[in-house]
Order: sequence, then structure tokens, then C-alpha cells
Amino acid sequence: MKNSHNPDDVLARLHFDLPQERIAQTGAEPRDSSKLMVVGPHDIQHQIFSDLPQFLRSGDLLVFNESRVIPARIMARKPLVGGQGGGQIEVLLLREEVRPEYGPHIWSAYLKPAKRAGKELLLGEPETNQHKAEVVGVLDDGARLLRFEYDIRPHLDDIGRLPLPPYIQAGDSDDLWRERYQTVYAGTLGSVAAPTAGLHFTPELLQRLQGMGVEQASVTLHVGAGTFKPITGPVSQHVMHAERYAVSAATAAAINRAKAEGRRVIAVGTTTVRTLESAWDGEQVQAGEGDTQIFITPEKQVHVPDLLITNLHLPDSTLLLLVAAFAGEARIKAAYEAALTGGYRFYSMGDAMLLENRL
Repeated sequence: MKNSHNPDDVLARLHFDLPQERIAQTGAEPRDSSKLMVVGPHDIQHQIFSDLPQFLRSGDLLVFNESRVIPARIMARKPLVGGQGGGQIEVLLLREEVRPEYGPHIWSAYLKPAKRAGKELLLGEPETNQHKAEVVGVLDDGARLLRFEYDIRPHLDDIGRLPLPPYIQAGDSDDLWRERYQTVYAGTLGSVAAPTAGLHFTPELLQRLQGMGVEQASVTLHVGAGTFKPITGPVSQHVMHAERYAVSAATAAAINRAKAEGRRVIAVGTTTVRTLESAWDGEQVQAGEGDTQIFITPEKQVHVPDLLITNLHLPDSTLLLLVAAFAGEARIKAAYEAALTGGYRFYSMGDAMLLENRL
């Protein structure tokens, strides 16, 4: 059922004020000791994430986003010319691009300060083997296209740091975050932000769920830097950033079989929802890969997942609109009011919610 309100008023309807101290700076330890708010059609329950098995049943299908965060934040320098130059440049790699006109090993990236095409960069510390890149193009959103001499991915662990969200004050503890800012099931390298709903799972919890007959499947959506970008204009004019996704034949078959048999599909995270809805052809989930710019707002329906595990999101964000589309505006407003009064922690390292599809 569609919402009858003006879609451009939805941000005002859902807006809330969030005190800075409610933004989680560290994750719960163990991971599944975070709070879990279970939001049903008629009530709200306050649980611990390790209680999740109480709310699932044999035959349910959990679908995860198994994308792994790359060490995408790199310090670079301009080459020295006649003893001059060498200034530092911060590089945030976004994703590898297919741009035959520029050749192989092309990445989009944000540079601070930005550089025009034709400039050469040296990535890595001066005393180590530096890696060269050339700025070969400029995209509409201000990102630059960098051409490397070879595949840079095997070298990122040595020269890069994890690109933590801007609201986390991480200091210099990159080694700690390299483990904590990844899901325990992370696989395919490609994200510049973690699919954070999955950060609550532990290997032991996954085993418990499997033991009670909950099936598990995975998709891939490489999360882009645009996930942190707020909506600054009319919702109807907002353009989502493109993200690469893939759904395997085995996962598509598992989801379609569960739907046909009346079993529940549970999406772990908003990125999983966006992937499944991008692969939905109106009747089934189709296997395949591509780019998606799907923007899910309360005016739209979410067709595939029956339940959603998600974190507590930023005001005025596309993620907040997605969960409102999934559960309904009234339920989300009530849930966020309960979270604010109930001491819940927000954002990437914060607490979790279990939502039912409003359809």
C-alpha cells in the first residue's frame, strides 16, 4: 500500500535530533551482545542480539552481503620536480572501473586536494616501494579516474587504511579496525564501507542458527562512499550513487524456492535489500551482476525480504527512507523514539533492529 503523503515531505516527517554522544564509537564485545529492538506490527520488544534465534524458525532463509572492506584510504604525494612539490594528497579509492578508453587498472577515487587530469601521484610511504598512478579523468560528482601501472589490489594492505565512517574517531588504531570493521563472513573485496548490520553476527551465533534449520545464502554489493551522503534537496530529485552487485545462481534459486514455499526471507542489512530488489524482475530474483542505483522510499514496496535486520540510521538519509519503506513510517517513527529514550547506540557500530515488512 502506497503512502499518500507528498514524497518530498518524508524527510521532515521522519526527522529526529540525535545527540552526538549516542553515535557509537566502538562495537559491542562480543559482537552479539549489542541491543536488538524487535519491531512488530503491534509492539516493540527490547532484546539482545544473541536472542535472535528466538525470533527465527526452521526454514527461514538469511541472506547476507558478503562484501569485504578494502583499505581504500591512502596517503599519496606529488612527485618532486626540481626539488619542489611532494605535497600530501589523501586518496579514497571508490571502485575499479571498466573504462576501455583509458586502458586497464582504472579506479575512481576522491582526492583531497583534488587534482586535474595529467597529474601523477605516488602512493605509499617514501621509504617503501611507492606505486604510481596518473589522474586521467574527472567524473561529474568530482571523483577522479586514476590509472595504475598494474593491479593495485594486492598492495592495498601495505599502503592503505580502512576508510572508517567520518563520525568514528578512530585515532591510529588501524590494526584493531581491520578486524572489527569487517563481518565475520566477509569475502569478496570491494567495499569502502562495511555492510554494518552483519557486524553483530559471531561464528557461534551463525552455527546456532544453522543448527535450528535456518538456511543461509549470500549476495555481494560493494558499498560505496555515497552511503554516507545525506539527502540535501527534494527526495524526488535525489540520485543514488552506483554500486556493483552480484547474485549467484545458487542464491537466486534458494530465495525463489523459499518464496514459492511460503518460507521467510530475512535480509541482513539495507545493502542486501537493495541487491534483492535490484535483482527482482516482478516475479522472481534473477541471478546476475551489474550496477544499481535503486532508491527505495516510502512510496515504493519492498518485494523480496519478509524481515530486515538493520542498524539505526542517520537522519535525512537514504537508509532511513529505506527502512521506512520496509516497515512503514509510523512504525519507524515509534521505533526511533523508543531507541532515543531507551539508550540505543546509533550508526555503524551501534545497536540493531529486526523489522517486519509492512506488506
